[in-house]
Amino acid sequence: MMNSPILPLKRKNLADEVAGRLQQLICSSQYTIGQQLPTEPELMQQFGVGRSTVREAVRLLVNAGLVRVQQGLGTFIISQQAMAEPLAQRLHRAHYQDLNEVRLLLEVKIAEKAAQNRTKEDLGKMKLYLKQRFEHGKANNVEACMQADINFHISIAEASKNEIMVDLYKTIATHLKQSFSERFADTSTFLETQHLHKSLLQSIADKDPAQALLWATRISTHTK
Repeated sequence: MMNSPILPLKRKNLADEVAGRLQQLICSSQYTIGQQLPTEPELMQQFGVGRSTVREAVRLLVNAGLVRVQQGLGTFIISQQAMAEPLAQRLHRAHYQDLNEVRLLLEVKIAEKAAQNRTKEDLGKMKLYLKQRFEHGKANNVEACMQADINFHISIAEASKNEIMVDLYKTIATHLKQSFSERFADTSTFLETQHLHKSLLQSIADKDPAQALLWATRISTHTK
């Protein structure tokens, strides 16, 4: 059935990993349409995971349109081409580095557009969140500081007046928040970049897209 050895998985979301491995096998024609997947016990042994993980992985494959579960008979391949995966689901299983790179790219373009399209109300929100970012940073309140930072950048995204960029940024920020919590033990990084964020805000207030792009780039690369 499956010739190549499969190592036990160690990542947190094991169901996504199992589904991803099986999807690769199906889409690369190592399984053929009509062929039956290994049984639950076989998949549990091959991947080194529990029954609930295998069942969730199979559910993901069903949702992707790759397999059909026939009660009492087994799980069978019905397609070798997955349906388009919802963006939120794709982001959920994305690696931190990939997500963060997309976030930083968005922030640069968003800042440029915000400098062109911002309103007084937009500036008021930015100033409020930037103030909160600093206050929570000084108090070493990591969770609140991180949220204020996210809110600050979301307010810039909203000022860009590009609804697609706003939705993308909000979605990516939501998926990154947990990773941020695990990476920042204190608020030192936020305090070190506070002056960069102040300069970014000023360039947006001045309606200077070139400077906004510059400061957003410096923030994304953490250059002083």
